[in-house]
This record gives sequence, structure tokens and C-alpha cells, in this order.
Amino acid sequence: MARAKSQYVCSECGGSSPKWLGRCPHCEAWNTLLETVEQDRPEARNRFASLAPMQSVQVLGDVDAGDLARVPTGIAEFDRVLGGGLVDGSVVLIGGDPGIGKSTLLLQALGQLSAQHEVLYVSGEESAAQIALRARRLEIDAAKLPVLAEISLERILATIEARRPRVAVIDSIQTLYSEQLQSAPGSVAQVRECAAQLTRLSKQLGVAVVMIGHVTKEGTLAGPRVLEHIVDAVLYFEGDAHSSFRLVRAFKNRFGAVNELGVFAMTEGGLRGVANPSALFLSRHAQPVAGTCVLVTQEGSRPLLVEIQALVDAAHVPNPRRLSVGLEHNRLAMLLAVLHRHAGIALFDQDVFINAVGGVRIGEPAADLAVLLAVVSSLRDRPLPAGLAVFGEVGLAGEIRPAPRGQERLREAAKLGFSRVLIPRENAPKRAIEGLQTIGLDRVDEALNAAWGG
Repeated sequence: MARAKSQYVCSECGGSSPKWLGRCPHCEAWNTLLETVEQDRPEARNRFASLAPMQSVQVLGDVDAGDLARVPTGIAEFDRVLGGGLVDGSVVLIGGDPGIGKSTLLLQALGQLSAQHEVLYVSGEESAAQIALRARRLEIDAAKLPVLAEISLERILATIEARRPRVAVIDSIQTLYSEQLQSAPGSVAQVRECAAQLTRLSKQLGVAVVMIGHVTKEGTLAGPRVLEHIVDAVLYFEGDAHSSFRLVRAFKNRFGAVNELGVFAMTEGGLRGVANPSALFLSRHAQPVAGTCVLVTQEGSRPLLVEIQALVDAAHVPNPRRLSVGLEHNRLAMLLAVLHRHAGIALFDQDVFINAVGGVRIGEPAADLAVLLAVVSSLRDRPLPAGLAVFGEVGLAGEIRPAPRGQERLREAAKLGFSRVLIPRENAPKRAIEGLQTIGLDRVDEALNAAWGG
């Protein structure tokens, strides 16, 4: 028998190398090459080698670009993240920490869909009895919910081809293995091959496939990065497993907007959508507290009000600490420099801590103004006035730049009872909003004066 040959495959990009290297020659990532057995290409795989039908060359202007038919899952927050529901023939990848609620959410969605559509739940981690116990605990109507406890890719493909479900869930992609490969389940080769075969079958039959993926210690999806390029949408579960709130965010979506956010609460009956998520991210103080500022942020198509908290304290070490939770750390250092240069407030001998309430992660620069006001409020030990909300990007020259979708942010602030908003001058509404006073700003020093009415 011929000796099996080994090759080293990068867990980040999927590139291969004949020998082990500390650094991947393809993506230049360190310590990502894993040893695998070099696989032959048997003819038995030709059955699934070209599942997609042949397509002729078309003129783009002649292609019928009508709206895609979507299948609502029955869970409003999940449909929001997907862009309105699942699309026939689409492949969705969902990642998140263990125990955060990925299987629970998809089991609830299939329970809703099974009443009107043919579905299939494929589990490689749990037995059918375990899934039935969870469905009973969550009070899911499982009378028409078929379950397949299987990890063999070939058997799963044959079942999907025979039953032709509208939606199929794979829990999880790291547990599947193909009999045509000799590597173990969860290896780079197996994950890449199983995902590719499921994607081809999905496109051929028009079956919407939702795959659950494991995550690494860094919080990214395990397996080669090519996995994220194969699928149509990538969703991430966020939030602390010890908290009752979960956030589902879209990082890639070929059929909808990215950065859409779905907010759920984990209850005894499973995950429930939160109708007013702004209430989760606003702390309730009996009286105004120094070091807090309400930010009107935008997550996809949804405006949210989030409380930004700051704590400024005298540093007792030569290098003051700069800690940011939920906001970009490097941007905090830049904002403190702008505050010193253009407002004359020095913090070189102060520890600065920033936190976004509720565990939400804010990546947009429109949070700059709220961070600065919270820092100054904590430094002066002077609370901001009640009923005040802000948004706006701060530039290195000390100017306040406009934020996108300013009108939607203002309407959300007014709906939640805020009476005064500090905004960039370019975002000032043409028509006054009832019950809301808007103050347009150009510079950082103007914002400090307007915040406390100075």
C-alpha cells in the first residue's frame, strides 16, 4: 500500500504547503498550518462535482431582476437580520460562543416554518431524543418537524435530495465528514468540502441551508476563511452567555443590508425578540449621574439609543490606563488628543475608562461626541442635563462631522421622550420635530458649552 502523503493546510485561508512553516506563505498568518493527509480525487465524487446546471452567457440588461421570494421564519428579529426572511437557494452561516442560543433560535424558527413548509433539522452533535426534549421544554410544535441525527455528508445530501425541504438546518458544519476524505471531522479539508457540497446542492435544488459554525477563542468562525466566502450570509451571535440578552448581527448578506442587528431575550421559553431594544441599553438612574451620555446610534436600518459611560480618575502609575469596552480603543486615544488640542482639557495624568451599556458593540464614528461629553462630565463631576441625547463624528481638526440617517435618529430620540439633542449642523432638520429641540454644532468647544448651557 502506498504511503499516505501529508500536506499542511492553513486554517485561515485554506492554502496548502508541502512542509510546515511558522508563517503561511499565502495569507502570512502565523501558526495556522495544520497537517492533513493529501487526498486523491476519486471518481465517486463526480456525482456532486457539477450540481449547478449549465448557464449560457446573458446580457445583464436582459436579466429579470425582480424581487427575491423570501420565506419569513416567524421570528421578527431574525427576519430583520436576514433582510426579510430566508431566500430559496441561499446558504447562511451562523456563528457564536457555545451555549449562547444558536441551536435554540434555529429550532424555534423551524418549528414556526414546519407548519407551512417542508423543513429538515440535521444534528451532528445531539441525538433525536435530546432535540425532542429541548423542543418540549421550549413548547415548540414539533408534530411536523423532521429530525436527522447524522454526520455523514453523503447520507445528508441523499436525504435532502429525496425530501426536497424548503429550509434545512445543519448543526453543525464542523461535525460533518465526507467518506471521500480521510481527514477527521472538523479539519480544514472536511469543513471546506462539506460546506462546498451543501452549497452546490442548495443552489441546484433551491433549498435554503442554514449552517451553524463553531468559533475560535478570538470569537471568529473556526475553519478556513474561504468558508465565509462560499456562503451568502454570515451572522454572529453576540453577548455574554451569563446575560439574558443576545444580539444577532449580520456581517455579510448578499440579499440584505449588513450590520443589521436583532435583539433577543433568553427566557425559559427560548429566545424572544425585543420590540424596544433601546430600553436595554439605557440605564435607569433616579437622578442625573456624572459620566453618562446618551448616544443615538444606527445599527443597519435601526436607530438605537445607547448610554455611554465614562470614568475618569487620577492615575497612580506613570502610564495612565485607557480602557474601552464596546468602542474602538484606538479611537478613544485619538479623541482624548482632540479634546486636549481643541478644548484645552488635558487628561495625560488621568485613567480613562469607557463602557457601552448593555454589551452592545459600537463601530460607527458617530459615537465620538457622546464619548467626549461623557469623559468631560466625569472629569468635572458634573452630570449632563436630563433628556439630552447626542450624536456626531469628531475630526482631528476639532470639527463635528455629520452622521448618516440623521432624521431617523432624531425621530427615535423624540419617540423615546428626549427633549434636547446635540447634533452636527449638517444634520439639522428642515422642519422642527414636535417636542424635540435640536442644537446644531460645528466645533468641539461649542458642544461643551451647549451641553451645560454655558
